[in-house]
Amino acid sequence: VSLNDEHLDEMLPVEAREAALLRKPGDMVSIGTNLGVHIVKVDDVMENLVYTSNPAKALKGQGMGLHPLRELLDQDPDAQLTYAMETMGCQMNTADTERMAGQLEAMGLVNTDKIDAANVVVFNTCSIRDKAEHKLYSALGPSARRKRKGENVAVVVAGCVAQQEGEELIKKHPEVDLVMGPQYANRIGDLLEEVINGNQVVATEANRITEDVSKPRRGSSTCAWVNIIYGCNERCTYCVVPTTRGVEQSRSKESIVGEMRMLAQQGYKEVTLLGQNIDAWGRDMEPKGRFSDLLRQVSEAVPEILRIRFVTAHPRYMSLAVVDAVAESPSCVESFHVPFQSGDNDILQAMGRGHTVEQYMKIIDRIRDLLPDAGITADCIVGFPGETEEQFQHSLDLMERVKFDMLNTASYSPRPNTPAALWENQVPEDVKWERLQRMNELGKKHALERSERYLGRVVEVLVEERNAKRPSQVKGRIPQGRSVFFDADIDKTRGKIVKVLVEKVQPFYLIGKMVEAPEQEGEPKNWLAP
Repeated sequence: VSLNDEHLDEMLPVEAREAALLRKPGDMVSIGTNLGVHIVKVDDVMENLVYTSNPAKALKGQGMGLHPLRELLDQDPDAQLTYAMETMGCQMNTADTERMAGQLEAMGLVNTDKIDAANVVVFNTCSIRDKAEHKLYSALGPSARRKRKGENVAVVVAGCVAQQEGEELIKKHPEVDLVMGPQYANRIGDLLEEVINGNQVVATEANRITEDVSKPRRGSSTCAWVNIIYGCNERCTYCVVPTTRGVEQSRSKESIVGEMRMLAQQGYKEVTLLGQNIDAWGRDMEPKGRFSDLLRQVSEAVPEILRIRFVTAHPRYMSLAVVDAVAESPSCVESFHVPFQSGDNDILQAMGRGHTVEQYMKIIDRIRDLLPDAGITADCIVGFPGETEEQFQHSLDLMERVKFDMLNTASYSPRPNTPAALWENQVPEDVKWERLQRMNELGKKHALERSERYLGRVVEVLVEERNAKRPSQVKGRIPQGRSVFFDADIDKTRGKIVKVLVEKVQPFYLIGKMVEAPEQEGEPKNWLAP
């Protein structure tokens, strides 16, 4: 509906439509008018694109045209345009890349892995660490040179660096045609039309994320990402995400279930629910929703999806009810990614994390009580401003208490527009490096210990792909998240659950042999057979 739908006035007056348009997808509200009370459920809201668009300027080079793609299409209206994408960063970026690829293919573009020959080149960027930004500027070079030589190529920079830099990115690199933040991933087609018409476009304004009208181009035929919430309302003092991905926007339960049902129909067996702060799902809705309830609902609504994972949990919001939901829902696997970032309460307070070590350990204890064989992974930062040796030791102590299946580590990296970057008590780089080595060594030791519990046991493996390094082997994962390699025919086992006897273990993967044909109907909750 819109304000201009006058034919609805006798059923849903303009004041009710105006009030509804202020709501978010997923909201259900009562609105009073002279006709009575209207119960309105908002499925989706389509907003006008907000962007700046300026005519492209001539570049220094060998006769570079101002409308490269338009000139190509004018020469041959049936020309088959191609696109290539390079993805940097987290799972959210991977999911965004799939959505953008779906949009481009809906426009008729064809994917190619030859980035040096594609007509449209998209860099989906990450700004979580300084190194990630440098990776973008290095990757831009070949495409920029192509443009200066006069080749028909449009260069797109998407993601968090694009959101962070905005128009400055085009000033630094005038070869770039389109700069777009993550919130515009499913509107790349509309924005690219401006580029085809000879404009340089910057789209970084805050915008509601609408449901995709095209289907993502999935990177796997077995496992899929499903976004359930975008953005983050937290203000951790080291993190750039809230300024690059915007405020939290939950997707409706109906949209999530609908996407999962579509995936099930296409033969997918595993879904990972995605969110920067996944436990916040539903708190921006009216009425509010709870992530633990969503887990139960999607597990019941789409039983054909055999495994449901989720990332990333935040200890400040992760309720014990989430652990209960995983334990009680047959398709929710016993795998938890719960970053702790530091094992010291004073550092956690300085980070603005909003939780303590004690609160974190309550979550871990609940997981161990209900699901003693669950896989638990986490993230941790070393060398946060002001961190002392004693405080760093507290992080090592927490690791000893939990013994993570895998720990993602990073030394603190000052990021633009974050408070901690301006503090004077920065830890020297050599100290950060030394602490990182110690933490990684301990993390690897724990990972091996966690892997050793599988030695000699039969595990349930969902086969995903061929082992690129050894074509005779396939690769899959157990519910707890460990990768498993074993000899098998990928064409007969892809997307199937098979039983594998673990014969050798490494810190981060297992090696074994298949001992039973693929399961044909679902899989048991008792993942490990003695």
